[in-house]
Amino acid sequence: MSTLTELATRLNAGEASSVELCQDYLARIATHNPTLNAFITVDADKTLAEARAADAQRAAGHAGPLTGVPIAHKDIFCTEGWRTTCGSKMLANFVSPYDAHVIHQFKAAGMPSLGKLNMDEFAMGSSNETSFFGPVKNPWDTAAVPGGSSGGSAAAVAAGLCPVATATDTGGSIRQPAALCGITGIKPSYGRVSRYGMIAFASSLDQGGVMARSAADCALALSVMTGHDPRDSTSLERPAEDYTRDLNRPLAGLRIGLPQEFFAAGMAPDVAAAVEAALTEYRKLGATTVEVSLPNSSLSVPVYYVLAPAEASSNLSRFDGVRYGHRTAEYADLTEMYEKTRAEGCGAEVERRSLIGAYVLSHGYYDAYYIQAQKIRRLIANDFTEAFKVCDVIMGPTTPTTAFNLGEKADDPVQMYLSDIYTIAVNLAGLPGMSVPCGLGRNGRPIGLQIIGDYFAEAKMLNCAHQYQLATDWHTRVPGGF
Repeated sequence: MSTLTELATRLNAGEASSVELCQDYLARIATHNPTLNAFITVDADKTLAEARAADAQRAAGHAGPLTGVPIAHKDIFCTEGWRTTCGSKMLANFVSPYDAHVIHQFKAAGMPSLGKLNMDEFAMGSSNETSFFGPVKNPWDTAAVPGGSSGGSAAAVAAGLCPVATATDTGGSIRQPAALCGITGIKPSYGRVSRYGMIAFASSLDQGGVMARSAADCALALSVMTGHDPRDSTSLERPAEDYTRDLNRPLAGLRIGLPQEFFAAGMAPDVAAAVEAALTEYRKLGATTVEVSLPNSSLSVPVYYVLAPAEASSNLSRFDGVRYGHRTAEYADLTEMYEKTRAEGCGAEVERRSLIGAYVLSHGYYDAYYIQAQKIRRLIANDFTEAFKVCDVIMGPTTPTTAFNLGEKADDPVQMYLSDIYTIAVNLAGLPGMSVPCGLGRNGRPIGLQIIGDYFAEAKMLNCAHQYQLATDWHTRVPGGF
């Protein structure tokens, strides 16, 4: 499976055209997607038209570093002329009239789209089992979940159906599926990537990012997708960065913080062993480790499941059947139309979170739940601020276990929510985080190492990940049959 750098080199050398690369990937999608269900929408004509345009751009001498290299997009990003479903029946036939800022950035870089990737409905889920279009299968073991909500992105990259994919992370939805599928995924600092055209789940937590095989690939893609967007009020006015700039910097003197709360009871023995082996490798590379504490991180799951549903209940109120999307066929009045449309168009997890959100925002409960959760969110962010006074990055497990089986936690929402126990605090604080593969569990399923940086420390995190990947080969492992 080729990396972004390798594909770009082939294109620059004239060894392949963008059309040929896209045809190869479209053939792989046609072969493997019926098994994995990673793609919701594929349109070969659109893909090849974009590839021909990229080849023409390259022939005219106007190619950028990634011109002609194909990409696939999580189906949460509005894409002009493409069906954009967000994994929901509510938007099953919605064709976007405009491009999200992220899509625009990759189009401007000349990267053809291979299609739209499956996801948990409205990004609500940790296993990619809530999608209206059916669950995604993990390429390492098709009896297992790929993680969520960006499970389609993770499975597609892991199986070689695309070299890189966009994704979003609200409570771990890039890092958790990246870990479970044995690939690299990064969520940048909140505000680094514009949310314009990214269908909102929880606006103060949502952040776009990328998944690829390696940290170097993620650095290349992140350099394209970030940037200020005046259409998004939360988009940061910071200069563009080349996230590849520090990849080859030695790690001598790097201080790695190990939160005692991440290494307590609850982590599976095989995950603990793989993470410890990764830390040993970092020590060999010249890094030192220091114990830190994140005392309020244990509260991150309950805080998240107050704040995220509250924001979701507001954001999803727009899906009412009036302007676009699904509308019930028969109704007596406007109220019944709202009720039946939302009942038919939304799955159980979306309904559950919408109801929780409406409850915690209601009169008499707003102060008791929502305001208290916001106060604890600040304490969680403060914990990280204190920790970064004595370390450069924080490391630990991405998930407490390897991928669980399809259906194993479907009837137990609380256990499903706990699969994000190590990732949610990062979103609450608005920090950047990433996951890199660091081993295989007893069942042969991948294990991820989480790297957390201070605000705007993406280049440092990518440097840490890249140096580890130069010294190990976990990121080069591919699932059998792919």
